[in-house]
Amino acid sequence: MPMTQLRTAAFLAMLAWAGAASPGHAEPTVVRHAQGATTLDGVPRTVVVTDWAAFDNLQALGVPVAGVPASATPPYLADLVPTETLRVGSLQEPDIEGIAAAQPDLAIVANRSRRAYPTLTELTPTLDMTVDNADIVGGVKASLVQYGAIFGLAARAAELTAALDAKVAEARAAAQGRGTGLVIVTNGGRLGVYGPGSRVAWIYDALAIPSVFASVDDGDHGGDAVSYEYLLDKNPDWLFVVDRDAGIGQEGSARATLDNELVHGTTFWRKNQIVFLDPAAAYVTMHGYTGLMLLLDQVIAGYRGGA
Repeated sequence: MPMTQLRTAAFLAMLAWAGAASPGHAEPTVVRHAQGATTLDGVPRTVVVTDWAAFDNLQALGVPVAGVPASATPPYLADLVPTETLRVGSLQEPDIEGIAAAQPDLAIVANRSRRAYPTLTELTPTLDMTVDNADIVGGVKASLVQYGAIFGLAARAAELTAALDAKVAEARAAAQGRGTGLVIVTNGGRLGVYGPGSRVAWIYDALAIPSVFASVDDGDHGGDAVSYEYLLDKNPDWLFVVDRDAGIGQEGSARATLDNELVHGTTFWRKNQIVFLDPAAAYVTMHGYTGLMLLLDQVIAGYRGGA
């Protein structure tokens, strides 16, 4: 869905949220999440998130957010954050005092910030919306459905999950019969690989793109370190690239890193079958609806434009 249509739909959903959050809808509910269960006294009106994927999902649903991380703002989300929004620390170290001062009805942690849950839950109702990397598509859909139930936006959540299913099907069809794939990450001039079971496993699993190997140790910053010789030896038909440096707001150079004689001998280079994934969406907000839809669109465009 184009960004303008997404904003319109989100605005309409926001109107629905405003109605659901009125005093007449103050029934307590128990929400189960990654670190237990939390009781909410009605629909939360002041929400603080310590994770950009959580902001992404709430924004898609049309739920206003009062506080967001102060670091690593994804460029594709930057224009959607109101200037008056409170900044509540880094992804790994939320500003507990700042969150407490905001007196939110709900705080949300997730993958990178989940260690703050025990402290935050002492201050305000808190949810851990961590998504399992082994099923990112399913996790994003589950998050949307859960948020929809919390904020009285079940219909909007159903629309989004249906759109995501359709986009996955479109990408899967585009990739069918187009050969093997490999997902790599560039980090400070070095290369790492992502395989089945890693944080970008949806490319193999959800899209049925055959991997050039069975498994990989998905480390903190991109799995197993590999060489240019490795790329030439494995020689995938398609290469999907995550520029970690650009993803965390540093100077990215994935294209330059790959431009060398050994890589020039690979099938993906000769046929121009390289898809540079949005760095922030792929590395920071891969658990967010809008980010995942953006990545799927890039995969589809790659296959439609490739040899």
